[in-house]
Amino acid sequence: MTDRATTLQAGILDTPFGPFTAIVDGEALVSAGFVADPAAMHARLGPLRRSRPLHITADLGHVTAALRDYFDGDVGAIDAIAVDQPGGAFRTAAWKAMRAVPAGETISYAELAAQAGSPGANQAAGSACSRNLVALVVPCHRIVRTGGHLGGYYYGLDLKNRLLEHERGLTALRLAT
Repeated sequence: MTDRATTLQAGILDTPFGPFTAIVDGEALVSAGFVADPAAMHARLGPLRRSRPLHITADLGHVTAALRDYFDGDVGAIDAIAVDQPGGAFRTAAWKAMRAVPAGETISYAELAAQAGSPGANQAAGSACSRNLVALVVPCHRIVRTGGHLGGYYYGLDLKNRLLEHERGLTALRLAT
């Protein structure tokens, strides 16, 4: 048995897009990404969390359930997952704004900057995306360049495009019924 107060919990899910690792601290998701190596995700955390042991488990409770629901077609399921990642005022506002972008839709880096309270801070918006440790749940894949070009994505542009297609297809299907 592990002490949940001091130990971070990690789980790896098989998804249609490849392995997905999630790390939780208590009830909050603190790291997530399309890798099969929890140690690599753990290494990206800040020093306080990185100093804590990591326990691999098959089930992260509500986080695992919401992620499975997302990949199975309920693209809104991840909206209920609490996240906790350190950042300054702008990054925190940008991450909050990213979570407000509906599944299947995109906004530009310029729109993200404006929604985060700093119109014109396009580079800072891009930095908030690149520093996001909670991929998918803080949906930086929904942020694109002006004109709709994909821009960048830590896990590759092919995956960014596939995630957007997944969300758009399911959103369109829901609207049609």
